[in-house]
Amino acid sequence: MPELPEVETVRRGLAPVMEGAGIARAQVNRPDLRWPFPDRMADRLTGARVLRLRRRSKYILADLSTGETLLIHLGMSGRMLVSGDPLGRFVHDHPAAEKHDHVVLDMDNGARITFNDPRRFGAMDLMATDLAERHKLLAALGPEPLGNAFDEAYLVAALEGRNTPIKAALLDQKIVAGLGNIYVCEALFRTGIHPARRARRIAARRIAALVPAIRDVLCAAIEAGGSSLRDFRQADGELGYFQHSFDVYGREGAPCRSPDCRDSVRRIVQSGRSSFYCPTCQR
Repeated sequence: MPELPEVETVRRGLAPVMEGAGIARAQVNRPDLRWPFPDRMADRLTGARVLRLRRRSKYILADLSTGETLLIHLGMSGRMLVSGDPLGRFVHDHPAAEKHDHVVLDMDNGARITFNDPRRFGAMDLMATDLAERHKLLAALGPEPLGNAFDEAYLVAALEGRNTPIKAALLDQKIVAGLGNIYVCEALFRTGIHPARRARRIAARRIAALVPAIRDVLCAAIEAGGSSLRDFRQADGELGYFQHSFDVYGREGAPCRSPDCRDSVRRIVQSGRSSFYCPTCQR
């Protein structure tokens, strides 16, 4: 599933052609994805102007001139692809419709945004903009890891006394929003913390060190256009490239990249998810 860097990469790709533009025509080709689409979704989108495109955790939020906000979740295989871009950043011709093109937005500037999702684990919803933060998918989210509210003091306090493994704690969206399996593994490697170590047994200074490590790995991933492992594509259809910079994720059996370390990356399963780590460098 796309994590924060992938979703932010898509948002940045969509913003130049969506922000300030009107939706000349919205086409909804099925009644649902992971959940049913909102009533009259095509009618409610058609004619609306996109005022702002923002991100909250792993969700893209499009604030509309109608006073509503369109929530977009990419799910496991969802893609938001742009064609006909008047700014010349994307392929100019609109491609032929594909089987899994579930929502199509034709903008009044000539751009087309197509939501394609073969596995149909994605989602879209519409809600009042002034009540968006109360939406069931957003209300309980923790702070953004790249925002000011996520700092060393916050994380130390949030993890104090928790008996859960640190990997599970950092994946808890109520503690910090947007982190997923890939970037938690990478941040734990950078701070030398074993993914199975109980949060309450980690010194406060080591917990604090996770904050800059998380920010650094997320920023590097965004700069690289995210990580493309299976389905992820940027808004222009290009792959992300951060997967080539993984220190541990997906590298089971490969040599550790820490200088002077002769050990290799190992994998364990935690709550049904693979965790990758170096047993020498991470304690």
